[in-house]
Amino acid sequence: MNRMIVSLALAIGLSVAAHAGSKKEIDTPAFDKVVAQQMIDNSIQRFEIADGVSVDDAIQSMQLRSNMLNFKLVADLPLSEQVKAMGQDANYMRILAFCDALIAKKMVEYNIIFAGFLPCRIAVLEDSNGKGWIVTQNMDMMLHAVDLPEDLQPLAKKVRDTIYSIVDAGVNGDL
Repeated sequence: MNRMIVSLALAIGLSVAAHAGSKKEIDTPAFDKVVAQQMIDNSIQRFEIADGVSVDDAIQSMQLRSNMLNFKLVADLPLSEQVKAMGQDANYMRILAFCDALIAKKMVEYNIIFAGFLPCRIAVLEDSNGKGWIVTQNMDMMLHAVDLPEDLQPLAKKVRDTIYSIVDAGVNGDL
């Protein structure tokens, strides 16, 4: 029930944002910070990388899986390397972005708000204890927050299933 309420709140928020076309900060008494925090928390999924699988193994596994599924790696952002180049210590953090350009095109043509979710991002990081994590969007939120026409539903499910398969490969170090 709680997940349904959060999904409904996210859908309303996405709808308002899609139609507002404004960059105004939300600063009204009606804005509930607790609900917003729940929406954010439910829109992200965290996966602990299996013991014995390094972050490098996880990334290599995700790259191989994405190639196998014909889902293009369109960006690779080594953020911790950038931070170190700027003279500060940093735990490992790297963002990979994957996309099927043809599906992305169709989703954005249907509703421009989907452009804000493109490309699908997967973060690989180590916490302060050296434990590896994979963090990505809750792809089910994309499926359930907006009423998609019948022709887009299987495409959205394909994206969800592909991203979760890529994440699973990374979590388990599947080559």
